[in-house]
Amino acid sequence: MSVSKTEGRGPQAGNIELFSGKYFAACGLGGIISCGPTHTAVTPLDLVKCRRQVDPKIYTSNLSAWRSIFAKEGLRGVFFGWAPTAVGYSFQGAGKYGFYEVFKYYYGEKLFPNANKTVVYLGASASAEFLADMALCPFEAVKVRMQTTLPPYASSLREGWSKVTAKEGLAGLYKGLYPLWGRQIPYTMVKFATFETTVTQIYKTLGKPKESYNALQQTGVSFLGGYIAGIGCAVISHPADVMVSKLNADRQPGESGGKAMSRIYGNIGFRGLWNGLPVRIAMIGTLTAFQWLIYDSFKVSMGFPTTGVSVDHS
Repeated sequence: MSVSKTEGRGPQAGNIELFSGKYFAACGLGGIISCGPTHTAVTPLDLVKCRRQVDPKIYTSNLSAWRSIFAKEGLRGVFFGWAPTAVGYSFQGAGKYGFYEVFKYYYGEKLFPNANKTVVYLGASASAEFLADMALCPFEAVKVRMQTTLPPYASSLREGWSKVTAKEGLAGLYKGLYPLWGRQIPYTMVKFATFETTVTQIYKTLGKPKESYNALQQTGVSFLGGYIAGIGCAVISHPADVMVSKLNADRQPGESGGKAMSRIYGNIGFRGLWNGLPVRIAMIGTLTAFQWLIYDSFKVSMGFPTTGVSVDHS
């Protein structure tokens, strides 16, 4: 993970100049690899979480839910909704991680070089997620409808996409965008700022600079920092996550977002916004930990510094 200087150019990592277009594109690829497979892997948890958010009485427990689904539909039923999950979160991962690196560099090094680092992390992650969610939203809309309606709204991504657009146009795929921003932007701000701060604190506690540890040790710290960040992510974004599930499953044609949210909140109350939180903490904590592990492992494989390492930008 050594970083070298090239005459007339910025710092080098492997064959790619750091903070160049190729570097940011590579980070976007790392985001696809870290987000697409991990979200797809936890589809069984997500499926049960979404259904219990919409109907708290549908299952008595997660285990009973999986037993019931598997008995009726087999493994395919347990992973129902995997396709929109895989595609949507791959697009989102590219935007989330790729644009985060872009905004972190430009906010922290070009526009506001004297700004507090945590403020830079928060601003960069919010900006990145704002863009990433535009790519995620259509697939999230199809996924939630597939997973929360019984019998299922559609049996595949293609069928779900076609049914939504045929009835509601492309706008139907984006009717959950505002609550998605409400869920994902705070989530990502906590995810990145907490991760960077936690990793810094871990190395302070260990008593040696990050650069003195090998790649395996650094990615291990990334995993631990990611899990700690994931717990905070799950809690802060959960009410909006419940509302996204409810909106996609229960919003009436022509009903405004504000009116729909008021009606849904009137039905479920404040307590209902926290349905499924323990499952989401387990899911998001594990998910975030593995995403940071995979992302930083990818960066190591490319010869890049792991996230949070200080690099000479001059």
